[in-house]
Amino acid sequence: MMLPTHALVGLAVGAPLLWLAPESATAALIGGLLGGIWPDLDLYVGHRRTLHYPTGYSLAAIPAVIVAAVVGSPPAVGLAAAVVAAAGHCQMDRYGGGLELRPWENTSERAVYDHVAGEWRAPKRWVRYDGAPEDVGLSLLVGLPLVAVMPPTFRWLVATTLIVAVGYGLLRRRLASLAPVVADTVPDPVVEYVPERYRRDEQ
Repeated sequence: MMLPTHALVGLAVGAPLLWLAPESATAALIGGLLGGIWPDLDLYVGHRRTLHYPTGYSLAAIPAVIVAAVVGSPPAVGLAAAVVAAAGHCQMDRYGGGLELRPWENTSERAVYDHVAGEWRAPKRWVRYDGAPEDVGLSLLVGLPLVAVMPPTFRWLVATTLIVAVGYGLLRRRLASLAPVVADTVPDPVVEYVPERYRRDEQ
């Protein structure tokens, strides 16, 4: 799924603290946002493997939530929200498309790498690809209620993220055709950092 969807779900993880523990809500929202984004920072270095730990984050979330509930401090709550959001991110990727430039072609059986099992998990394709109409729909389903309940600073962040989500959804298939063209212009010292799926035109 696309990064805006992960970011919005991460914010949704922290949102209940607006009512349950307002003093820790900001930490929870920031933690949820960062945790939702964190796994995708491996985009150019072993994407969906280097920072994606579907089992590891899920197991770590249990003690993190317990500690947050017992200690109740903003740092503990923020960390728990981050780990829960990162776990959610990795699980969501399993329900999306494969790791390929054009996931709608269903040529890849790699969704996310499970380090505990030592193997790639296959995509379930409930959301066919990042930026698919159902992905945009999920962003809207999560994001629009957040606009109504968020403090002003986060409200603008959510609104901007929704605009990016819709824009990316509209351009997603065109970007797949553009990526190899742009990759061909990358200087030689940098090209090794460009994922192979971008350098190889699969049309």
